[in-house]
Amino acid sequence: MRLLPHPSVENIQLTEVLRALSDPVRLEIVLRLAAAGEMTCTVAGDALGVHKSTASHHYRMLRESGVVLTKQEGRLKYMSLRHDDLQARFPGLLDAVLAAALRIPAEAHDRV
Repeated sequence: MRLLPHPSVENIQLTEVLRALSDPVRLEIVLRLAAAGEMTCTVAGDALGVHKSTASHHYRMLRESGVVLTKQEGRLKYMSLRHDDLQARFPGLLDAVLAAALRIPAEAHDRV
């Protein structure tokens, strides 16, 4: 299993994390990861109903911003939240974003 390039904890920038979390599709990916713990990129993309290239763009944005950890095993890529790293860098930020996103009416999540 190999890790794709990720920023180190000390190189995670608040502006990049907030930019990644500001997109509704990426926020939905983060919500799903928070619930599932880890999932393949294929499962996440199928659940979102977006084109493969669009899903890849969102995964890359989340990875490069430091929000997710992506490991590749063969042809599959597995994503998980970097909750502990984000908690160390910006205490409470991810929990606050997830809590706020869960308060959004369900109809808004269905549009993603």
